[in-house]
Formats: sequence, C-alpha cells, structure tokens
Amino acid sequence: MENFTSGGTFFLMGFSDIREIQILHAVLFLLIYLAAILGNLLIITLTTKDHQLHTPMYFFLKNLSFLDLCFISITVPKSIMNSLMNQNTISFLGCVSQVFFFFLLASTEVALLTVMSYDRYVAICHPLRYDIIIGHEACIQMATSSWISGCLNAILHTASTFSISICGPPEVNQFFCDVPQLLSLACSYNIGELVVIGLSLLLDFGCFVFIDISYYYVFSTVLRMPSVEGRHKAISTCLPHLIVVTLFLSSGFFAYLHPLSKSPSLFDLLVSVFYTVVPPTINPLIYSLRNKDMKMALRKLLMRRYCLSN
Repeated sequence: MENFTSGGTFFLMGFSDIREIQILHAVLFLLIYLAAILGNLLIITLTTKDHQLHTPMYFFLKNLSFLDLCFISITVPKSIMNSLMNQNTISFLGCVSQVFFFFLLASTEVALLTVMSYDRYVAICHPLRYDIIIGHEACIQMATSSWISGCLNAILHTASTFSISICGPPEVNQFFCDVPQLLSLACSYNIGELVVIGLSLLLDFGCFVFIDISYYYVFSTVLRMPSVEGRHKAISTCLPHLIVVTLFLSSGFFAYLHPLSKSPSLFDLLVSVFYTVVPPTINPLIYSLRNKDMKMALRKLLMRRYCLSN
C-alpha cells in the first residue's frame, strides 16, 4: 500500500507498442496541436485588434480561445514527447499538475459555454435590452465567476484524488492523468472524490440543461423572424455552439460515468480524445471560418500587414 503523496512516477498508457504507430501518433497529434494553437491564437489576435469585435460575444469567444489554447496544452505535448521518446512516464508533480489544470480549464469552459448561451439568448430574444443586461461590467463578472468556479472545482478534485492510497503498480490506463483511471488504482473506494465527481457531473448536467433551454428559446424566436437572412445568421451562430457543447459534455459524461474495464482499453483512449483534443481544435474552425465578422477582421489584418510591408 502506498500513498499518492509519497511521490514517484506514473506510467501512462500509449496508443501502441509498435514504434511506427508511435511515430505516426506523435506526428498526427503534433499537427492537431499546431492547428489548435494557431487557430485559437488567430481568434485572440483578431478579437483584440479589431475594434468592431469588441462586443460581449467576442469577449467571451476570446476567453474561450484562451481556455482551449491552455486546455490542449495540458495533455497533448506530453503525449507527443512520450511517443517520440518511446517512454510513457510522468512524474508525480506532473500528474498532479495535469489533474489540477485539466479540471480548472474544463470546469471554467463549461461555465463559460453556459454564459455564452445566455448571451445569445439575450441578444436574440431580448435585443432591445441586450446592452443593459450584457454590459461591460456584467461580462467581466460572468467571466470572473467562471474562472473562480473552475479553480474551486480543480482544488477539490486534486486534493481528494491524491489523498488516497494505491495498491499495485502506478499504471494509468490513459494517455494523461485522468481521475477515473487514477481512482482505479485505489485500494478502496474514495468516498470524498466520488462525492466531488457526483457534484461536478450534477452541475455540468445543470449547465447542459440551461444551455439547451436557452437555445430552445433562441431557435423558437429565430423561426418567427420574417427575414431569411436574419434566421440564417442566427442559426449559423448558435447551432455550431450547441454542437460543440454537446460533443464536449456528452463524451465527458460517458468517460466519467461508464464502468472502467480492468484491462487497458483503446476505446477509452479514443473517448478521451473527444473531450480533450477535438473541442479545442474545432472551435476555431466553427467560430472563425463560419463567421462573416471574423472573416472581415482577418482580411483587414492581412491588408494592413500587406500595406505595412510595402
């Protein structure tokens, strides 16, 4: 019997033991990581430099891009390095850091996605009161509250997870330190962490219900719009957001609620990719390539760069 706090090294699960597949995994993850970093940095740059994008919707989008940029940087670079170096180890402090920052950023993102759905609800269902309800101070308060809630959730999960005693080798059947796989190493059930996970899932489900209700009213209002262009713009803005939220939360719910297999599972690895790698990568594509304001801001930025270079 050994306590997590005694330190040491954890052994993570790789995607394959075949060297060629390890290299392929490293290259694929590197390309995905670079695409996510460049896409989210582009959104942060455009929403910062273009004054026409200094609105509540793009303020929240900039926060989301910063979250995604950090979120994918917690797990993917370490997985790439492990595959390239043909080793699947992570230090105790590295594992603690992954758990803490994973929950900090994931919980903050759920809260921020909920705030973004409320922003769209007010903008479409109560447009005349939008500037009063979603003012600058309200945006700051909602973003700050999202970060504070994420920080509290991360502290609770990290403290309760690493207070347990483990039996057997410290082998984590996941490509990063994820809580369900860490708890499977425990000698007995950790009631404290199970309660924290239950409360977190309950809050996440509440956020998901709130988001769905918000978009129900949004789509009901949109369908009554006389303008075809207005309907198309509203749907193209809200529907991708709803898809991303559903993918992010549903894969997370599945990973934390389904019983873990006793042996390493490639299926569990693939499920984890859907809530750790996919959302940060596709968010920039959804919010920039399908958004006319973002396209216009990008054109202006490129034209400005071209004029300065000449």
